[in-house]
Amino acid sequence: MAVANAKVGVPAGAPSSHPQNSTLWTVLKYLGLALFNAFTLLLVYAFFRDENLGLAAVFLVIGVGMNTIFFVPSLYPLRWMSPGLALITLLVIYPIIYTVLTSFTNFGDGHRLPKSQAITQIERIGGFIIPEDAPRYSVVPYRNDAGTVALWLSNATETIFVPSGGAIQTITDPPAEPPADYDGYTQVPRRELLPTLREAQSLPFGDEDDVITVSGREAIRATIVPRFDYDEAQDAIIDRTDDTIYRANEKTGYFVGPNGRPLQNQPGYRVGVGLYNFERMISDPGLRGPLIDIFVWTVAFAFLSVLLTFIVGLAMALVMNDPRMPGRTIIRSLLIIPYAIPGVISIVVWRGMLNLNLGVITNVWNDLFGVRPGFLIDPWLAKFSILLVNTWLGYPYMMLICSGALQAIPSDVYEAAAVDGAKPWQRFWGITLPLLLVSVGPLLIASFTFNFNNYLLIEALTGADAPNIPNSPVPARYTDILISYTYNIAFGNRGSDYGYASAITIVIFLVVAVVTLMQYRFTKTWEQVGENV
Repeated sequence: MAVANAKVGVPAGAPSSHPQNSTLWTVLKYLGLALFNAFTLLLVYAFFRDENLGLAAVFLVIGVGMNTIFFVPSLYPLRWMSPGLALITLLVIYPIIYTVLTSFTNFGDGHRLPKSQAITQIERIGGFIIPEDAPRYSVVPYRNDAGTVALWLSNATETIFVPSGGAIQTITDPPAEPPADYDGYTQVPRRELLPTLREAQSLPFGDEDDVITVSGREAIRATIVPRFDYDEAQDAIIDRTDDTIYRANEKTGYFVGPNGRPLQNQPGYRVGVGLYNFERMISDPGLRGPLIDIFVWTVAFAFLSVLLTFIVGLAMALVMNDPRMPGRTIIRSLLIIPYAIPGVISIVVWRGMLNLNLGVITNVWNDLFGVRPGFLIDPWLAKFSILLVNTWLGYPYMMLICSGALQAIPSDVYEAAAVDGAKPWQRFWGITLPLLLVSVGPLLIASFTFNFNNYLLIEALTGADAPNIPNSPVPARYTDILISYTYNIAFGNRGSDYGYASAITIVIFLVVAVVTLMQYRFTKTWEQVGENV
């Protein structure tokens, strides 16, 4: 038995030369895993330090998962899938979880930071208190060969010299003008004056009890304290100028004063708001109006796009499937051209042709009827233009899949129907269409889902020219579908509201999921009909 299992030409007991069993291969595997773990831990530490706990947790899960797959023998087949699983976790699962969590917060303009970072920013950029009697000096910067910055400071009563990180030196008999060189330092040339002064604003001059602070081309000799100070015991920001207390409001994400108003010109922080963002869609008339109109148009756009492209594509496929059609190979190739050209290029070309003043189509229409239609600026004509362009872009795809499905229908079925006296329209409605829907039904569902979120067409064709919906508190246009409406809320020029945008994103997901499930039920019905044909 030992002889039967031995490799031919290899002495018994000889070590295998397969790289997976070699010492070098083992060392390389563990070295690669060690480098991966080191890089992962570095990312986890960096995200944790920046208080980005979500990404820190994701990379920690990916690291633990990769090590588990590597060390557990029963999980060996997953080693080849582990990079894909890691990318799915990072680029699919995490964004879904993050979007859901964001929809229950007030994340947006004015509430971008966690509470701790908002407090730090308020204390840092909220201003400073400068004593009224603090001496002020004009500034002349110097620099030595080592690059250290020093300041020559003078006013009507005294002149001092202070290097960065050094003590203040009083000049007892100062010259009328600052010297070119002093104590190993050289006066900064005029072309370097402003950059050096900006650098000096962040450098320490003097000591803790006698501080020099640079502000522009002026310096102040005094201990400057921040205007706002956070009191952890009261969970409040205290304004040192008048001792006003701004207490943290965990419902609004602001520090609120005694008069009920938030701290002016200072950032808020992220807090949980429960179902508030979802309630806004229903309870706020300003949001409810545009959202309902946009939702109806989104469903109509997706449905009509699928219907029109399917009708045109099927008609082309039926014509091209007729062997009596002359030159059908060349014609079929020409009809596929819109599908071969990148979609964004076709959209831009159509946008130029539909331009109000310079478009070819509008100029021809004006020559014939004396009117320039606003294909891109009129609410209804813009929607018509979107459906027209989308039909142009989508019919070649439908023609291709319908052509393939028509080839799969047995010809003897048509022959039997013709013997029974069925007319062409009867053969189409009773044989061709039912059998065709069995094959292309799932693709029609996928096309509906794609058009439901077809952001590129809406933005590239009518984005800049589309008329806005009046009296809408958030950016909303007549041609917007839900995905473009959500994008403008999250990243539009009027401010960002990521929490509300995330809530709409969840609604989009649920709508698409429900519609897809319903259409799959219709697919099963089509299959049953196809079996009875």
